[in-house]
Amino acid sequence: MKLREKIEERFFKVLMIMATWFILAILALIIFSIFEKGIKAISWEILSQTPKGGYYYGKGGGILNAITGSLVLAVGATVLAFVIGLPVALYINVFLVKRKKLVSIIRFILDLVWGIPSIVYGAFGFTLMVIIGLQTSLLAGIITVTLFILPIMIRSMDEILRTVPIGLMEASLSLGTNKSETAFRIFTRQTVSGIITAVLLSFGRGIGDAASVLFTAGYTDNLPNSLLEPVATLPLSIFFQLSSPVPEVQARAYASALVLTVIILVASLFSRGLGRRYHKTKINF
Repeated sequence: MKLREKIEERFFKVLMIMATWFILAILALIIFSIFEKGIKAISWEILSQTPKGGYYYGKGGGILNAITGSLVLAVGATVLAFVIGLPVALYINVFLVKRKKLVSIIRFILDLVWGIPSIVYGAFGFTLMVIIGLQTSLLAGIITVTLFILPIMIRSMDEILRTVPIGLMEASLSLGTNKSETAFRIFTRQTVSGIITAVLLSFGRGIGDAASVLFTAGYTDNLPNSLLEPVATLPLSIFFQLSSPVPEVQARAYASALVLTVIILVASLFSRGLGRRYHKTKINF
């Protein structure tokens, strides 16, 4: 190897290491800031009660409505996106595997849709609500968030399904199975840990986004009782509390952010454990 090539290799290696540590440092700073400010304001009252009268002006109550609403909305949207997204990802990698040009176009479109800002999905969801006569509600929020996270889920599962060797599909078909059985029994079992990661990624985007539900889910101090009623979410709760001029309420916003961070962290650890459990699952034809 020439001296110039060695210098270039070392330079880019150092550059990658510095970039990695810089990103990790920024992430650690954000998490530390949330935990430091949020842990001081968090209490059992905040976690177990709904907002009382004047909550955003320093009165009593908590964010139980936002916690419950975020979980219900994000889980509902993730389940709906999974039901739609998994068959699409399998269809791309099993039924369209030989039509490379069409698959490239589909992936390009999904990448474009993935990059659309969430506020655009919120505006589209609001327009759709006006057309079908649906008011701000949990159902409208679920539909909008599903549209928002669907490209993310499909492309994430698509990338992991691409790692399945083509020979495995050919072996399955040679044993008499059809493509549908190969897709759902072979491909999904081979990539279950990656699929779980895709679901986690989508759940994290869904539960942490505020713009997509700003016009569709609405906001309420009550717990969600119906799909057709407005629902509170943690991102909007954080926004409203930070907008308050009362320092105590602003401190509660960091407590809400801490709760949201912990929810995503727990979901991440759970998915990793579940993925490792099924990672070594054997294929049964």
